[in-house]
Amino acid sequence: MAMATVRRTRPARAGSIAVRLVLYLFAAWGTLGAIVAGLFPGALGALVMLALYTTLPLIAFVRWRGWPFYPGKAFRLLVVRPFWYAQLMLPLVSAAGLLGLLGGAPFGHALVVGRIAALIVLSAVAALLGAGYLGSGRLVVRHVDVEVPGLATAFDGLRIAQLSDLHIGPHTSRRFLGRIVKATGSLLPDLIAVTGDLIDDRAEDVASYARALGSLSAPLGVYMIPGNHDVYAGWEEVERALRAANLGTVLVNEARVIRRGDASIALVGTGDPAGGPHGSSRHAPDVERALSRVPEGATVIAFAHNPSLWPSLAARGVALTLSGHTHWGQFAFPRLGWSLASPFLEYAMGAHTEQDATLYISPGTGYWGIPFRLGASPEVTLVTLRSALVAVATVHRARVA
Repeated sequence: MAMATVRRTRPARAGSIAVRLVLYLFAAWGTLGAIVAGLFPGALGALVMLALYTTLPLIAFVRWRGWPFYPGKAFRLLVVRPFWYAQLMLPLVSAAGLLGLLGGAPFGHALVVGRIAALIVLSAVAALLGAGYLGSGRLVVRHVDVEVPGLATAFDGLRIAQLSDLHIGPHTSRRFLGRIVKATGSLLPDLIAVTGDLIDDRAEDVASYARALGSLSAPLGVYMIPGNHDVYAGWEEVERALRAANLGTVLVNEARVIRRGDASIALVGTGDPAGGPHGSSRHAPDVERALSRVPEGATVIAFAHNPSLWPSLAARGVALTLSGHTHWGQFAFPRLGWSLASPFLEYAMGAHTEQDATLYISPGTGYWGIPFRLGASPEVTLVTLRSALVAVATVHRARVA
């Protein structure tokens, strides 16, 4: 009986959500229809076409639980991106228009006030999105000095270049990716860490990643770990493609040891929580397994896409964890230590130190959804290790690459 109840409840809940979504879309576009009707010849028809053009992709995506084909560059730029922009602007502009209609009605100017209110909000949101678009191309380099207790003298000054959240697909600017490669190489890192979300949701995107970043190299190697979007894309297939392209060392709950004389550093890569709870898949986080082959006395550096893994890593003696995932909300006030992700996450941005452990959360090097970044510029991070008695992280001001 319980199983039958669950089976009935889930479709009912999905149906309820669908009904609410349809009602919201009709209400929002209907409000805009009332505002633009008669504004100029064909205004209402143009609005209907816009509504269909930016809503049908959502219906298709939900119907097939993803795109039933590989979305190429043109589709992502001409269909997916307009969809994102329209859906972001729709609730704000329609709400402003509705408030204008209601506020102007008692004075006999409902339509005029509604149009003015909608236009003001439309202009403000468009300006914000425009500024965010320009910000998404403002690549910066940030230096982070991390003092590591017990770090062997042989590794004092080790330089790690961190890239994260690239979200590469065929639509990603080749010129921008070229700047990333150039900026990373100019830092002369000892090793490069790509801390998850390499691609933009499809395993086929690995080909775009390989073409753009295949030339990345460092004396001690390039290391990659899965992020949640790599898991959504089908990690088994993504991993096979990464290994086949020989882009570097893929670490999934594994460790690699670097030695200089008698000193050693263990580089540990975790799985991602998107892979499910511990033991549910090979790419779910398994901190115990990841640390099981770390030599006694080695300094441990972990690459963990999701910073929520830091407490468990720090509790097991990991000196430094490099993460991403949050994007700093793609909207942040760094001087205030606040980002759009801050209200939702315990560790959302920047450096954190507790006892002998340090965490650095990169804002990411690419973007997801639409090209938008304000106060959270796309970043190539150079982390330099220093031997010390206590853990301290010094985050320097970023410079434009």
